[in-house]
Amino acid sequence: MTSLRLSAPLLSARIDSELLASTLAKLLGSGNAACKADLVRVTGLSRTTVDTGIRLLLEHSVIRRAGFRQTSGRGRSAELLELSPDYGYVLVADCSAHMAQLGVFDLNQKELSSSSVRYELSEGPQKVLGAIVAEFLRLLDELPHSAVVTVMGLPGPVDNRSGTVVRPPIMPGWDGFPIAQFVGTALECQVVLENDVNLRALGEARAIGPLSGPLLYVKVSTGIGAGIVTANGELMHGADGSAGDIGHIKLASQDRPCVCGNNGCLEAVASAAALTRRMIGAPYTAAVDGADIDRLLERINAGDPEALANLKEAAQYVGEAIANLVHVLNPSRIVIGGMLANAGDDLLATVRGIVYQRALPLATRELTVGKPLLGVRSGMAGGLITGIERALSPDSLNAHINLGKGLENIA
Repeated sequence: MTSLRLSAPLLSARIDSELLASTLAKLLGSGNAACKADLVRVTGLSRTTVDTGIRLLLEHSVIRRAGFRQTSGRGRSAELLELSPDYGYVLVADCSAHMAQLGVFDLNQKELSSSSVRYELSEGPQKVLGAIVAEFLRLLDELPHSAVVTVMGLPGPVDNRSGTVVRPPIMPGWDGFPIAQFVGTALECQVVLENDVNLRALGEARAIGPLSGPLLYVKVSTGIGAGIVTANGELMHGADGSAGDIGHIKLASQDRPCVCGNNGCLEAVASAAALTRRMIGAPYTAAVDGADIDRLLERINAGDPEALANLKEAAQYVGEAIANLVHVLNPSRIVIGGMLANAGDDLLATVRGIVYQRALPLATRELTVGKPLLGVRSGMAGGLITGIERALSPDSLNAHINLGKGLENIA
């Protein structure tokens, strides 16, 4: 996994214990600091304050000593510090409509174990989540520590506060099910739910250098969605977490029924599910399984003329929707991913051409449109960074090591 950037807030002269510990740990994990002297310089805090925070983090195995930095002069070598794998693991489940990619990572972003689970979301939350939990428990059984946090990316509208999905169009039977509570109880750790495209967008944004504008990740798969990351590297969720749900943008030229209950949605004509229904002659809102979609992808990869023509038509609809988003968001980078994008270069080439043709020159002169730099690992990367930042958040550290008893008054 590519080294990913962690978000750490700027500090003031006075700081509470939880924020101090969280910030020092994140700075060490992000590579922005490697020793006490670096932390003093980056934070602007006194050496005494940094020493106090470092001591507590060492005592509770959040960080560990990692040797000494070599120096060219006579000065004393600085003791290096890094996040400790003994603190626990971050579990990531990047869930699509038919399969979940699972990974177990330590806080230093090292992947310790991985696996996958196949399913059909229509089987219901208890069966699907039960299979994911069972596989995580199997992976953890081979490792010496337990999980600190589990991050799940799901292909539906996620309510982060309640740990549920809300009327997900391609997840029948999941509406309001207590996903976070179910998984958290089984794995004995806190659980973070996130939309799968949001995780992909975050992973891409944190794997590259600073952004001059937003990053827009568009996933064209069983469904269609977008993740938006601001120039400072943070996800744009919107007021209720539904930002980026472009699959249900209304197309003026279309009136096909969509699984969401409306007509003429982008997802109803341009998603892999829509193309699969067209291939097998199924009704517009009929459920499609992974085997049917695999046959569609095989036909595309084999150069089947009808399949390629349908894909190009879908790409035109997607390109027009993205061109409109360019005028609203003025992104610096657009990433096109998902199974239809992975099936070849036709979708990307069509989308890129439409975006540069339809969007105004001011919005496209610095714009890049391309495939994910991390490939199919974008979602895992976004889940990993989300998990590490949650594990090192002030609340999480306070809950795990009871910081209040260690740092009463810090100035």
